[in-house]
Amino acid sequence: MRPKLLPRLLLLLTVACVSALLITPLVFSQNAPVKVKLIAINDFHGNLEPANLSFTMPNGDRVPAGGAEYLASYIDRLRKQNPNSLLVSAGDSVGATPLLSALFHDEPAIEALDLMGLAVNAVGNHEFDQGFKELLRLQRGGCHPQDGCRGKDNYGGAKFQYLAANVIDRATGKTILPAYQIRSFDGVKVAFIGMTLEGTPSLVSPQGIQGLSFTDEAETVNKLVPELQKQGIKAIVVLIHEGGLPTGGYNECPSLSGAIVDIVQRTNPEVDLFVTGHTHQAYNCVIDGRRVTSAGAFGRLVTDIDLLLDRGTGEVRQITAQNIVVKQDVPKRPDVTALIQKYKKIADPLINRSIGQITSDITRQANPAGETPLGNLIATAQLEATRSAGAVVAFMNPGGIRSDLTYAPSGQVSYGQAFAVQPFGNSLVTMDLTGAQIQELLTQQFDNPVPGQNRILQVSSSFRYGYRDKQILFMEIDGKPVVPTQTYRVTVNSFLAGGGDKFTVLTQGKNRVIGVTDMSALETYFRQNSPIAPPTLGRIQN
Repeated sequence: MRPKLLPRLLLLLTVACVSALLITPLVFSQNAPVKVKLIAINDFHGNLEPANLSFTMPNGDRVPAGGAEYLASYIDRLRKQNPNSLLVSAGDSVGATPLLSALFHDEPAIEALDLMGLAVNAVGNHEFDQGFKELLRLQRGGCHPQDGCRGKDNYGGAKFQYLAANVIDRATGKTILPAYQIRSFDGVKVAFIGMTLEGTPSLVSPQGIQGLSFTDEAETVNKLVPELQKQGIKAIVVLIHEGGLPTGGYNECPSLSGAIVDIVQRTNPEVDLFVTGHTHQAYNCVIDGRRVTSAGAFGRLVTDIDLLLDRGTGEVRQITAQNIVVKQDVPKRPDVTALIQKYKKIADPLINRSIGQITSDITRQANPAGETPLGNLIATAQLEATRSAGAVVAFMNPGGIRSDLTYAPSGQVSYGQAFAVQPFGNSLVTMDLTGAQIQELLTQQFDNPVPGQNRILQVSSSFRYGYRDKQILFMEIDGKPVVPTQTYRVTVNSFLAGGGDKFTVLTQGKNRVIGVTDMSALETYFRQNSPIAPPTLGRIQN
């Protein structure tokens, strides 16, 4: 080599090395996977305030957990870990809510979730408690048609998007809300499909969902997968309001039973992740090679899910998840606190007023026959409220009794406590049924789709009956045998009257009279009969 060419060669080698150092990080960055954090909740049920919320740890310790102000702070802390973060929910954000939210038709719960930055929310069965038209109002905005906009000039609707892939308007053949939403993270698209359980019609008032069909969950997803693939989407997340029953701790899953197992196994393997709910259980599982999570209920836990997406193919490389207990050990989110205080100022006078007294706890604890003291009390209150309509017996579904009446030192029972017992705002319906239809009604309570669930109807003080091996042995009204061919006036709530909980014989009832709400009946009974002792058991014999 000629001496004068050596300096040029060294210069070229130096430039090449520097260029390589500059280019290599760029190439690596372009090929690096995209990290996405999903923050998931389910079954929030409008639990804004932290009072009385706790969680039982695997060691048996109960710790204060939950409350919207603390939940919002936990979500913020997780969101700071990754700019590619999204808050998602698997349904039942509203419905069966504490009075602070229910008094305002769950608008406070919607507004709190908006403050937390919720992006997409699968519809749950409780989203249909007041009918699908009310669900659409919560999504789109506008004042309540009867009560208006309490405490404000207008209600603007949810900023997050409800998803309802398997809820079809039979008149149009289309979903009542979008089936899915697509989000892009650093150029990689992720599809979120949202839906409720197919069995929703048996859990809500039939009048509120007239004209709607609820399709099979797995079949619904499987029809959507090719549509998403045509759009080049390889990462698919299902937000589904259906779940399972786990064993082990809240972050374990040695086994899982329940409807969600079959749904996952029948769903196209292109689906990567299932965020679930409905059973109020916390679990973190892998089923058929796919991650399946649930954060319990009431905002007491939040699921932290990390996705690793292939930047080139859009496929999900890896999913990790953990459930985190929302302990009340962080500063409250000030804007959520302000929202709660705004509504409390309006609601407290109603919530705290006394409606009567009890002498000790009146609970939902069932005896071997399925009878409960609180069920007896509610059924009797409903009978007394409808005597003027000719009622001689009342029946109450145990699933509509959501809380116990706990004795306080003063014995006083507040409106808020009573509302927590039956928060659905059902009207009472009195109808004609024959003795044979009453027997069929009692027989239908043994058609139980959920093992271990108490579906034994609670009965008023006027009624006694016995059963053995799912056979009704005798029935009495006011001490007299029920005659199969005789007609009796029977009271149930509007949920049952429409065939809810699969008590279909009630849809055959004639000469219906719609009366007061269940809460009005209970309040009146308390005012007329306080102090009230726990009703004795023995109306139902097994």
